[in-house]
Order: sequence, then C-alpha cells, then structure tokens
Amino acid sequence: MEAFITIAIFDYIHEIEILKHRLDQEGLQYYFQNELMSSIVPMYSTALGGIKLKIHPNDFASVKAILQEMRYDNNLKIV
Repeated sequence: MEAFITIAIFDYIHEIEILKHRLDQEGLQYYFQNELMSSIVPMYSTALGGIKLKIHPNDFASVKAILQEMRYDNNLKIV
C-alpha cells in the first residue's frame, strides 16, 4: 500500500460512508487513512490531517469521476 496516493481529504467520518459504497461497487482498491481514530475520537481528525482517501494510482481517473459525480451531479453530496 506504499504506492497508494491521497486523492481527497475529509473532516468527518460521515462524509465517507456513501463514498465507500460507490468505491466498493466499482471494485476499486482504496483505504481511508485515519478512519478508525476519527471514528473513535472525532476531534482528532483535524489533528491527524483529516481522513485521507488513499487509492491505487491506476484508479485515479475512476475515483476522480466518482468524486465529481458525488459533489455535483446528484443529491448525495459530499459536503
């Protein structure tokens, strides 16, 4: 997982739930750095630099399209 890159950073754990389902649906490789700590102690998210979406570089275009879709094209927006 050392080759994985950060494509997005989120402040709150609830922001990533729908995104996780979309990424799983597409069969993409990913993980959220700091997810566990942020779910246990939400105020640590800022201190840790946020919840970082890490993806395989080969999936960059697909994940970027999903993030754009969720941000602009429907009612399930990442705020």
